[in-house]
Amino acid sequence: MAGPDGAVKTLYAAAAVFKRGLRYVDELSEAFRAQLSLAYRAKDLLGYGLRQRLKEGYTAKDFRADLFAALVVGLVALPLSMALAIACDVPPQHGLYTAIIAGVICALLGGTRFQVTGPTAAFVVILVPIVHKYGLSGLLVAGMMAGVMLLAMGLARLGRLMQFVPHPVTTGLTAGIALVIVMLQLKDAMGVRLPRTSGTFEYLGALIDAAPGVNPWDVGIAVVTILMLLILPKLTNKVPAPLIALTAISLLVVLCDHVIPGFHATTIGSRFSSTVGGELVRGIPPLPPLPVLPWHLESAGSTLGFQMIRDLMPAAFAIAMLGAIESLMSATASDGMSGTTHDPNSELIALGIANIVVPFFGGIAATGALARTTTNIRAGARSPIAAALQSVVVLASTIALAPLVSYLPIAALAGLLIIVARNMSEARHFVRLLRIAPRADVMVMLTCFVLTVGFDMVIAVTFGVMLAALMFMKRMAVLTRAQLQTVSDTKVEVPVGVRVYELAGPLFFGAAKTAMEALHVAGGQDHTMILAMEHVPTMDSTGLVALESVLDRLFRSKVQVIFAGLTPEVAELLDRAGIKRDPGRLAYAPDVETAISMSIVHAARLARPADKAGATAAATG
Repeated sequence: MAGPDGAVKTLYAAAAVFKRGLRYVDELSEAFRAQLSLAYRAKDLLGYGLRQRLKEGYTAKDFRADLFAALVVGLVALPLSMALAIACDVPPQHGLYTAIIAGVICALLGGTRFQVTGPTAAFVVILVPIVHKYGLSGLLVAGMMAGVMLLAMGLARLGRLMQFVPHPVTTGLTAGIALVIVMLQLKDAMGVRLPRTSGTFEYLGALIDAAPGVNPWDVGIAVVTILMLLILPKLTNKVPAPLIALTAISLLVVLCDHVIPGFHATTIGSRFSSTVGGELVRGIPPLPPLPVLPWHLESAGSTLGFQMIRDLMPAAFAIAMLGAIESLMSATASDGMSGTTHDPNSELIALGIANIVVPFFGGIAATGALARTTTNIRAGARSPIAAALQSVVVLASTIALAPLVSYLPIAALAGLLIIVARNMSEARHFVRLLRIAPRADVMVMLTCFVLTVGFDMVIAVTFGVMLAALMFMKRMAVLTRAQLQTVSDTKVEVPVGVRVYELAGPLFFGAAKTAMEALHVAGGQDHTMILAMEHVPTMDSTGLVALESVLDRLFRSKVQVIFAGLTPEVAELLDRAGIKRDPGRLAYAPDVETAISMSIVHAARLARPADKAGATAAATG
């Protein structure tokens, strides 16, 4: 009987702890409780794009259109996913696993209708240094950590904030990423193998040292691929240019290998291999993505631990930020093409879940892919089901076409990525901003560009986010002001000894100090200061501390303060901070006119003791 009694006592103790814990919920701030409520309702965001589309109805005709679009996008995603994985210095199947798993999850749970998710060129610059230092295991763990960050951003409703990243920051990062991608593809286009390097300059030095070993056949394949990808879109838009070009190049390579003596081109089959059922398989294994513990892979350079997580934290942050920016930019672009709307928070939550799950199937970091999303829309997709079906197409192709994929030349994939980098660079727009943008924006753009090319994406993204915050603070500080009102600014005359200051704009950490400095001029014969704050929409803790400092100085100077026209949010913050009514020191008024009337009453009360003292002196005399 002791066992059951012990269990009952344990349950009673747990219930008591839970009951005591409920009391503390009422003590939480309203804002924090609202945030918890938002996090709880996050489940309502899942599948926003699919739910909105299904509400409009879904027919067999829509499914046929989605299936056709999936076939087109899947055949484009197949070589591109392998090319991006190879560019990250990992076997090509890991890019396919990313397209399969992340594509399904984000399509069904995301906030857009046409977004296609998978590996992207923007991530290459971040992922390569991680692979070189921590191996494939570190790469997968970093992607999983980024997924947790993205999920937290979505739950915190930060999706809209991505829209406030300044254009010079994104332009500088994108142009720098494009240039680095082109440089990274030169080794495959030249057919040389380089040692693992750190940094752009070390890589270029290794590339120059390897120049004598250039394979002219690989160079020719890369050049022909680039020319075909540039010319084919001008001839036809019915079939994706990469599908035609890569198929033709592969057939040409097979033919040349049998006809031309001494011909040698580096292919997926000649560079990569794997063991399946005890047998060596050239190219990619004809298997679906199977569950795996990322930190237990044989190719891992280290084991999972606190040290590894701490070292990967900056890279994971860069992956999360860049993934969020690129995915939401792609979603916005797809809205413009299709006339639809998306939910950014739902997209971030789905992207976070995908990046958490993908590493357990051997996939690398994923985000929204603009080129594949555009292809999806142009192919006639009707719903998110098209993006989910393209993952099925990639899966089926991975299993069925694995033997044929081994004949795909690495140099052709390098040429494909060079064209992708060219399209994403927006070189003309970059040059145009250099000519017309304000000097501060030009400096920010060039800083992000130079950091991306000269150092790495972790540093570039970190500085980019910091510059975005600083630019935002600077511009908000300009909008936030405190100015002395004149008689003409108010409907009633301001009596002597009363100053009326109007505060306008958000009082947050970037503007509070500047605004509060203007309030330090009060003193001398002033007995009342009125702070008109009807145009202050919000205030953070820094603004609150700055305001408390001003109040403390005014109270020591025997100056009464009257807050006029507070917004409900600011009034609630002051109440929680304990800044309450104190007769003769602090008061609240609904508007400036009422505050002026209250100051007159206060002045009269200050004059009464003097009048009484004068009357007593006269009677004594």
